[in-house]
Amino acid sequence: MRSTFMGLEASKRGLFVQQSALYTTGHNISNANTEGYSRQRVNMQATTGYPMPGLNSPTYPGHLGTGVEAGSVQRVRDSFIDQQYRQETNKLGYWQARSHSIGQMEDILKEPSDYGLAESLNKFWNSLQDLNVRPENGGARAVVVQRGLAVADSFHYMYNSIQQIRENTGTEIGILMKDTNSILKQIADLNAQIQSVEPNGYMPNDLYDARDKLVDELSTHFPVEVKRKEGGSGGKALAIAEGPITISLILKDGSKINLVDGKEHAQLRNSGASASDGITPTGMMTGIQVVKVASDGTETVVNTDITNLSDLGKFKSLVNAYGYSTDNSGGAGTEKGLFPDMLSKLDKMAEAFAKEFNAIHTGGTDLEGNAGQVFFVSKDPLNTTITAQNISVSQSIIDNPNLIAASDSKDLIPGNADAEPGNGKNALLLANMKFKELNDLGKVSVQTYFEGLIGQLGVDGQQAIRLEHNAGTLQQAVRERRDSVSSVSLDEEMTNMITFQQAYNASARMITVVDETLEKIINGMGRVGL
Repeated sequence: MRSTFMGLEASKRGLFVQQSALYTTGHNISNANTEGYSRQRVNMQATTGYPMPGLNSPTYPGHLGTGVEAGSVQRVRDSFIDQQYRQETNKLGYWQARSHSIGQMEDILKEPSDYGLAESLNKFWNSLQDLNVRPENGGARAVVVQRGLAVADSFHYMYNSIQQIRENTGTEIGILMKDTNSILKQIADLNAQIQSVEPNGYMPNDLYDARDKLVDELSTHFPVEVKRKEGGSGGKALAIAEGPITISLILKDGSKINLVDGKEHAQLRNSGASASDGITPTGMMTGIQVVKVASDGTETVVNTDITNLSDLGKFKSLVNAYGYSTDNSGGAGTEKGLFPDMLSKLDKMAEAFAKEFNAIHTGGTDLEGNAGQVFFVSKDPLNTTITAQNISVSQSIIDNPNLIAASDSKDLIPGNADAEPGNGKNALLLANMKFKELNDLGKVSVQTYFEGLIGQLGVDGQQAIRLEHNAGTLQQAVRERRDSVSSVSLDEEMTNMITFQQAYNASARMITVVDETLEKIINGMGRVGL
């Protein structure tokens, strides 16, 4: 015989479950603007029907339901969309950093402009043409010296400014590495908390959200793979529980290195850079080290070459800008990168410019009738090779502009009566160097070589901006798809709130009906005739 209070129990369960659904709806509404929050839902399921199957079970027409129960409170999330989002975030992180690095260099070079190197060179050539017309004029000679110093200062400014943003990029790499290590530790700590909750049969949805938010941030820095740890949390963990996760760094050759494995996590260090903490690079980078610390304190170090890191994520983009060694030797000629390449090209340009100018200048005659001396020199006593950082005008010429070899050489043209101090012919040769093709620069003039540098930088900048925009558009599209699945819609939650409220009221009304029925049975039956 069925229980007299069976209907009361079924309605009580309905009250409790709808109440839980209302509480969950309230939690969703409260977190409508919480970043990284995923809406949650109560998975309702019917309780076991009556009677239970068995040999002695009574026979009833049908199988009576006994109500509803909350099987679990689950967040609404699509792991496939999460994976897509992180892949696009990898690309966006790379191209954002790339675009920013090129933009910084464009701000320094500022070509065309009224104050850049190209304008300094033009004014230098013009001053030499003026000297050709007035070779004995002290003012014209002083102008040539000042214009030469201006060219040297332009080289210095570009070199030192690019070197400064390179050092700033190194500092940014160090900060990013520390942030990454902090994220890895936080994810491992969240894994530990999740493993302590799930075995009790609960779903720590808010911990899942916090962990996924950190994984999203990590995917901006590095390309990573996220997998559920086999075995889960054990105990009474639900089948839909997500359990601890394993995070692996994906390398270019397809191999992977574990960064987080449940409660354990690794720490990253730069290798090849001269830094006491192994984080902030101050020299040439060769790779990264994945350091795993065992419970007894022993360290296991896995070295990875920079060249084996995928071209994804902000870290690799910053490294590609800062510079790295291509063969781990750290020797000369092995360094690649956006900033080192530009510095090397500026050095090459300054050296070729000074070499050719000095060759023409020493072939002339100064105002005192002596053979010309070198015009451009290195101001670094420890490095006689002229570079963009150390190029300068000879101090003797600065002190005495009459030493400028504006005239042609009698030695070169024997018996030439015009070959005398003050005829200005060599100044014209120096001015015409503006158009001379130099073998050291690939048979192009200094001006053309510099224009090529600027042009290539502009092309690279446009490409970075375009790919940043494309990656941002794709990421936004995936974000909108993810939001359509996981984010809180206040309209939907209000509708759910009304639905659960009406179901709650109906269950309460059902209890009233059952109560009235029981009251009739208890107080009304057996009173016939009274």
